[in-house]
Amino acid sequence: MRYKDLETFIGTAGPALAKGPVAMIMAEDAVEIDSTLRHHLQSGFRTVMLLAPEDMALPADLEARVHHVLHDVYADAALSEAVNRVNDAAPGIWLYYCYNAEYLFFPFCESRSVRDLLAFHAEERREAMLTYVVDLYASDLDTHGNAVSLEDAHLDRSGYYALARKDAEKNWAEKDRQMDFFGGLRWRFEEHIPWTRRKIDRISIFKTRKGLRLRPDFTFNEEELNTFACPWHNNLTAAVCSFRTAKALRTNPGSRFDIQNFRWHNSVPFDWHSQQLMDLGLMEPGQWF
Repeated sequence: MRYKDLETFIGTAGPALAKGPVAMIMAEDAVEIDSTLRHHLQSGFRTVMLLAPEDMALPADLEARVHHVLHDVYADAALSEAVNRVNDAAPGIWLYYCYNAEYLFFPFCESRSVRDLLAFHAEERREAMLTYVVDLYASDLDTHGNAVSLEDAHLDRSGYYALARKDAEKNWAEKDRQMDFFGGLRWRFEEHIPWTRRKIDRISIFKTRKGLRLRPDFTFNEEELNTFACPWHNNLTAAVCSFRTAKALRTNPGSRFDIQNFRWHNSVPFDWHSQQLMDLGLMEPGQWF
């Protein structure tokens, strides 16, 4: 179904926001919108929203299954502002957000749904989940000029690291159970990435609540939601496998002509399977077996 803006969707699509999990996908361009939507529908989200400009059309079968909301996706902090508006309108549901050409993977997602994942996470008294944005890229940029290819997708098998997150309001003391994570293309091509956008961690899945605010750096104004684990043991984490950085580096004139390919000695084909991501340490099953 199609809506003229986010306010209309919120005002008229009550049942769609009554019970999660809800996936909100923002399309910055037309690249892989179809596969992104189908991936998240197959993952088990009850509601899938697409926020996109007016000129982006969907196949008829997806129009019937997706809530297509016309939206200014190029405004400053467009995604975080949209998430906050839905958060206020639908408290008490699980909400996930991403961009087009990004794909959520979680432990054992080949045989379990996102509803199973969040039911277990809630039993551990967790109301948010840390996700790592894992850069995907085509290995052959001559064939795939925008660096996007589902069949030729590669990722970095190493080069990831974390630094303790500091609290500017407490003399730069380390925040409890919070880290800033780095790696992938944002690390290898950091000269083309503003320093404020080099982190690869997001709190991509959370339980909505009045007063919560997602900030432009994809953390929340409530510090416990930004932690990677509870105080007692490791919790589930997930991965958002994303062509977004590769696509941007190939689109931006300032970087396009400096980059001949994204391959290096630690590039490996992406298997599109959760076990590969767990083996590489890019997501954590915690106590879920």
